[in-house]
Amino acid sequence: MSRKQGRRPALRAAALALGTWAALSESAAAMAAPSHAGASSRTPAPATHRAAHPTSSPSFTRAQRAAFGAFAVDFAAREGVPVDWVLAQLGKAHHVAAVRRLVMPPPTGQPKNWQAYRERFVEPQRIGAGLAFWRDHEAWLQRAEAEYGVPPQIVVAIVGVETFYGRIAGNFRVLDALTTLTFDFPPGRKDRSAFYRSELESFLLWCRRESLDPTEPRGSYAGAIGLPQFMPGSLARYGVDFDGDGHVDLRRSAADAIGSVANYLGQFGWQRDMPATFDVEPPTADDERAALLAPDIVPSFSAAQMTERGARLSPAGLAHVGPLALVALENGGGKPSYFAGSANFYVITRYNWSSYYAMAVIALAEALAAAR
Repeated sequence: MSRKQGRRPALRAAALALGTWAALSESAAAMAAPSHAGASSRTPAPATHRAAHPTSSPSFTRAQRAAFGAFAVDFAAREGVPVDWVLAQLGKAHHVAAVRRLVMPPPTGQPKNWQAYRERFVEPQRIGAGLAFWRDHEAWLQRAEAEYGVPPQIVVAIVGVETFYGRIAGNFRVLDALTTLTFDFPPGRKDRSAFYRSELESFLLWCRRESLDPTEPRGSYAGAIGLPQFMPGSLARYGVDFDGDGHVDLRRSAADAIGSVANYLGQFGWQRDMPATFDVEPPTADDERAALLAPDIVPSFSAAQMTERGARLSPAGLAHVGPLALVALENGGGKPSYFAGSANFYVITRYNWSSYYAMAVIALAEALAAAR
């Protein structure tokens, strides 16, 4: 008998049980309603902000709980995990209204301001904390650079921008956040429930593989975890057991966080010793400037092609071999800031798909390197 055939009776039984799952999960939710914060036995994570668990409503609607059953059967069939185990974990999830609010895009009409955004991250306290992180974990950072080609200041800057070196790592139960966004994604924006369903599956598999209680890990409102704020799917694909203890622990192991960030950038094509940006003055002609800005942050022009269209690159930019992108960052009502981004700039935007984020990482990295 094949493994698939062997699972069929269990899956049929589980499917028959779906009709009663809503009632069963109501009881499970009632039993799980008290706060889990005090019952946790985990070692304190690096974060210093240990606020109370964000306000949540323990119950999903009957229709949403019925969907738990269909999810469990499908997930179990594909991944070979027990249906009852999946149902039991979903039964512990709380609905969190705040997650639905926070995942919505910001109001339109507010101008972006690069200088204000930069000042949030390139400031004395974060630089000081970053230097301490670099000093404390220098051996791991050197090893990561040797293996993946990513310089220490870039890795340190990403951890600093993401979580202030563990101080602001999120206090939502990841199970609650992902379950809420899977089964009750808010209207009013593009539906990403399928993405969060995949992340919920990756999270449950990670917890099962690491023998973790899924109610224990805390993270962002979107379900990102640990010092580098990896989504569970990224943790599964790019997480590295850099300290060799048999676990990928991005919450408590700085070594694993460092190795995983460097591996992530390496997998997206980071090129050793290549600068991420070069100074540039944009073309004065509107049509030429618009043509260079058209590909957005995707490096698409050689230095010669940018020069032909009127851009004035720094000597280092003129000598660069490889495609470049003209990147414009708004400064409220002021004059935009312009940079020429290389392939490594684009790689940083794969960590967070924002040119402002990438430039904040680069600016913090430069400040850290200068302060060493």
